[in-house]
Amino acid sequence: MIFRKFVGLIAAVAAIAAAAAVCIVALAFALYAGVRDAIGPAWAAAVVAGVAALIALLLALVVTRRARPPPVRGDTQNVTAKLVDLARDRPLVALAAVGAAAAVVVRNPRILSAVVAGLFAGRSARHPPRH
Repeated sequence: MIFRKFVGLIAAVAAIAAAAAVCIVALAFALYAGVRDAIGPAWAAAVVAGVAALIALLLALVVTRRARPPPVRGDTQNVTAKLVDLARDRPLVALAAVGAAAAVVVRNPRILSAVVAGLFAGRSARHPPRH
């Protein structure tokens, strides 16, 4: 019974995400078609890309404003808190740093495999118990 509800919830979230993706693509096409005749196809594509980047930046600002990592015991400023503060204070610098890190990770297969393994590893594998 619980598994059925969980699968139903996952299906509902997937349907909502698919509908949102269709709406975003339709809005991008509408924006492109609306400005294509006035400024040309290349600039219209640039406008669509700029609007998408602006929306992504605004979403990142909203998400980082709400992010408050829990402090680590005995450490008032952990690395995660410092990174969130950097993203909050200087979002463009943080966005550039994330882009540069993503480029390095994608270009180097060893780093990429380590990142993927770290993402899919269980919590116990990342944080072994202390004795």
